[in-house]
Amino acid sequence: MIYTVTINPSVDYLVELNDLSIGKTNRAVAQRTVPGGKGINVSRVLKTFDTETKALGFIGGFTGEFIQDELRKEKVTTDFIETAGQTRINVKLQMDAETEINGQAPEITEKHITKLLEKLDSLKEGDILVLSGSVPSVLPSDIYKRMIARVQEKKVVTFLDTSGAPLKEAIQASPFLIKPNQAELEDLYGEKITSVTDAIRLAKRAVEEGVQAVLVSLAGEGAVFVGKDFIYTANVPKGTVRNSVGAGDSMVASFIYYYLQTSSLREAFKYSVAGGSATAFSEGFCTLDKIEELVLEISVRTREEG
Repeated sequence: MIYTVTINPSVDYLVELNDLSIGKTNRAVAQRTVPGGKGINVSRVLKTFDTETKALGFIGGFTGEFIQDELRKEKVTTDFIETAGQTRINVKLQMDAETEINGQAPEITEKHITKLLEKLDSLKEGDILVLSGSVPSVLPSDIYKRMIARVQEKKVVTFLDTSGAPLKEAIQASPFLIKPNQAELEDLYGEKITSVTDAIRLAKRAVEEGVQAVLVSLAGEGAVFVGKDFIYTANVPKGTVRNSVGAGDSMVASFIYYYLQTSSLREAFKYSVAGGSATAFSEGFCTLDKIEELVLEISVRTREEG
C-alpha cells in the first residue's frame, strides 16, 4: 500500500488575471478551487494512474471538508485527523509570472501528532510512505524524522519531499529517497549550485549522510539521480511551461508508479522526469499517455564517480 502524508494541506484558490494593479479592484478572467498539498497531489496523480493510495494528514473546518469532498469525488481514500480551526487557503495569482499568498496552518497539538504516528503503526514491510510538503511553524521541525524512524524497523520504503530544517533533520533517519529542487539542495548545504556537477556533489553528500537515493530537479537543466552505486543525469523534453503546481509531486508519483512497474531505478528516474514535465506543460496533472509521449525525448546518461 502507498500512504501519503500531508501535514499542512490547503485549499488552493487559483485566479487567472490579465494584470494586477495594487490598491485597485482586479477582475479574474478564470478561477478554480482545488485541494492542495504535496502529499495530496501525489495521491491524486497516482489515482489518475489507477493506483490506490491512502492520504493521511491534518484537516480542519469547512476548508478541510472541501478537501475531503473533492478527494472523495476523485475516489482517493483518506484517513485524515481533524483539528480545531480551518485548513489554510492558498491564493495563487496566475499572470505572466505566478504570485502566491499562502495562508496559516490551524493549531496542531502533540495529541494530533501522536494520533498520526499511531496510524503509521499499521504499515507493513514493503509499504511505501510519502512525506511531502512544508512543516508549519506550529509543529516541531523533527516531525518527519520521527515518522521515518517510526516505520524504519518494518522496512517501509520512505520518500521525502520537503525543505529547510525538516529536511536536514529527517536525513538523519535515512529515508530511501529525497527529492529536493535546486534551491532546496542549495539551502540544505549552504552552497550555490552553478552546474550539474555541483548538484551531483551535494547530492552525494546527502547519500554519505545516510539517504539511499537523491532525486534533484534542476528545471531547464534537467535532473540528476544519485545513489551509493550510481549517478544518472537526464535532460528535460521541450515544451511550454503552463503550470508549476504539482510538477515536483508528479515526479514523485511517476517515480513510484514506474518503479513498481519496472523494478528499475534508472527507468523510474527517466519516467519521473517525463511526469514532472507533463504536468508543467499541462493545465492539470500529467497523464500516462502524455508521459509515454514525452519520455521518448528524454535521455538518461550514467556519470562516472569523481
